[in-house]
Amino acid sequence: MSAPPELPDVVSRAFAVSRTAGYVSFCRNETGRLLATLAATRSGTMAEFGTGCGVGTAWLRSGVRRDSARIITAELNPKLARAAATIFVDDPQVEVLAADWSTLLDKGPFSLLFLDSGEPADVGVDAIADLVEEGGIVVLDDFTPCEIWPPVTYGRVDTLREQWLTDERFTAVEVMVASDASVIVATRH
Repeated sequence: MSAPPELPDVVSRAFAVSRTAGYVSFCRNETGRLLATLAATRSGTMAEFGTGCGVGTAWLRSGVRRDSARIITAELNPKLARAAATIFVDDPQVEVLAADWSTLLDKGPFSLLFLDSGEPADVGVDAIADLVEEGGIVVLDDFTPCEIWPPVTYGRVDTLREQWLTDERFTAVEVMVASDASVIVATRH
């Protein structure tokens, strides 16, 4: 078995910042590689709700190929936001805000929006749909794969997943990124 591909430099720096800050909740590499791939297709403004120490943002940045692309990310915890900002201090294409995700509401529409399925607390389609431009992509991570319909998590119907996979404003798919993790990728009509 061969070693996994090397991490992009910006992602390695983000992991180092996370370790120093003692922050262990961050974007998985499998999800990160998907984010980088999607970011490579985007221009305009991309956003992340819930920066943590910047690992997801770093994955997005590693994929950006256009000078016109910009990433804005918001983290409610000021300590984590400051830590993440150190990764991008010399990068004019990335802005880290120490703020609630709602401060990004007037900065869209976004060509790509990345958020955790639990952050913000209500990431239902209605709360997010108008923040994404036509043809824009939403990526929600931190799902556990489910092979039945309707999807069930912790013994209950996963209404968030069900909403995203059936909303007529989006074409959406659940993608397994690892045997124990999946994401929803939704494109706005």
